[in-house]
Amino acid sequence: MVVRIRLSRFGCKNRPFFRVMAADSRSPRDGKHLEVLGYFNPLPGQDGGKRMGLKFDRIKYWLSVGAQPSDPVQRLLFRSGLLPPPPMVAMGRKGGPRDTRPVDPMTGRYVDAEKKPVNDNQPKEEDNAEDKSP
Repeated sequence: MVVRIRLSRFGCKNRPFFRVMAADSRSPRDGKHLEVLGYFNPLPGQDGGKRMGLKFDRIKYWLSVGAQPSDPVQRLLFRSGLLPPPPMVAMGRKGGPRDTRPVDPMTGRYVDAEKKPVNDNQPKEEDNAEDKSP
């Protein structure tokens, strides 16, 4: 039995509300679940932010026993600080080749990962100065 941590949709039409569930991967989206781990409301509140409540200790337990988070849950857990950022790759156009540059998950911009390596083979300037002085 593979356990997935995923979202289950509640709420009415055009007003979604999600619960974060630990469920068997073979059960339907809104079907049988093992445990409720929190909620996520994507509609902005009066303060303009999305509301989310998670049981961190239970989520850490399910991850420790091998539960796999779905992609939307993985992004939620990254925003809450439980998981490292998911790998994101930007697409050029539909059906075209993928751009392999890394993307920052918070801003959606490309990350400059190009750093010049230090070359140890070239002598330092101090060594050159000592060689020229005698």
